[in-house]
Amino acid sequence: MSLEPEINHWGTNTEDPIDAELAALESSLDTLLTRDPAYWRTGQKKDRLKRLKIIQAKHAALKLRVLAVSGDIAEETGARDVSGWMWTELLVDKKVGRSEVKLAAGVARYELVAAGLAEGVVSQDKARVIVKALEVIEADPEASTENLVLAEKLLVEYATEMTATRLEIIGKRILFEVDPGRFEAAEAKALQREEERAQRRTFFTSRANGDGTVDIHARVSNAVGHRLRTILDSLAQPRKLSAEDRGRKAPYDRLLGQAFARVIETYDVDQLPRHGGHATTVFITMNVEDLRNDLGTAALGFDGEQISAAEARRMACNADLIPVVLGTGSEILDFGRSIRLAHPVQHRALRLRDKCCQAEDCDAPAAWTEAHHLKPWSAGGLTNLANMVLLCPSDHRRIHDPNYDYERLPDGRIRFTRRA
Repeated sequence: MSLEPEINHWGTNTEDPIDAELAALESSLDTLLTRDPAYWRTGQKKDRLKRLKIIQAKHAALKLRVLAVSGDIAEETGARDVSGWMWTELLVDKKVGRSEVKLAAGVARYELVAAGLAEGVVSQDKARVIVKALEVIEADPEASTENLVLAEKLLVEYATEMTATRLEIIGKRILFEVDPGRFEAAEAKALQREEERAQRRTFFTSRANGDGTVDIHARVSNAVGHRLRTILDSLAQPRKLSAEDRGRKAPYDRLLGQAFARVIETYDVDQLPRHGGHATTVFITMNVEDLRNDLGTAALGFDGEQISAAEARRMACNADLIPVVLGTGSEILDFGRSIRLAHPVQHRALRLRDKCCQAEDCDAPAAWTEAHHLKPWSAGGLTNLANMVLLCPSDHRRIHDPNYDYERLPDGRIRFTRRA
């Protein structure tokens, strides 16, 4: 069937068949949009989402075909390429338009990718990943035409089995899949270059928000990021399940943030470098009256960042902190001891004795807990089993919260009550 408008014997255009087909498609979509999916059965929703995914890929295939041969639009309008016209007429951002035009040109060069799109088995996102991988192969002087053909075939097959993200990972090493004997060394070099680039792009920044929080933004290598996420998940997931068992829910990103805080607070400072022969420490400076009372403030570090006295006492249970107690004239009354953390053997003994968090309404296992001094270490409390008890991070924060009182029950558990 010709795609050109037909001419009748009167010399006038009949209806353009493409316009008629697009009108029918629009009409069908308009009809479907009047349907309420809330009334569909679960099986129907699953089936229709699958079919819509195929339709979406076919729609992308048609659009990319048109874009690939739309250079005449740029010529007519004076734009650099058709993306300029898309920006002015369709209000498509230039970056997005140029990306689609580039993809259209790429798909037009690779028949299997174009066929996969047209069949609905390759999405536009996956087509973009495949085209990018194939373009890298084309630029590789070591790769042959046969390597390119086989790589395209494999990537289109993989596209039916994995997500675009996973496909992108495979695409980076597809030559190794095609011919491992020839490209093993090249893959190793590529991975080394990627890791070196990741090291150069690594950074960490932090910004105080002025409301008691700090925003942290960082970029690390895949290996470091994966290890960090594994650590945080191992701390957050059990708490999520424990909360759900009690009928409570907490946003998982909050649990991950709390897990990150726990990693920082419990980091072994003996692993930090020594400066001038001294280990890295944090000083907390506070007034003697604030130390004795529930309310008050303390200065964290030498720059005087303010925290509550309650938070200072809580932190003193888990970090290598040196309390500096000042008198009324700001004279130093006491320069505290830094060796006051529970010895690993003591912590194991506490776990054997307490079994779990000792708050009356908590059953968090001992592996999640922290050692708390019942008589504060800063007030002369000893670091021994008689003066220590295991509390989960939440209850450990609560025991230092001036809004709560607590008492030790005969069985050793801690009962909290909110102050009036």
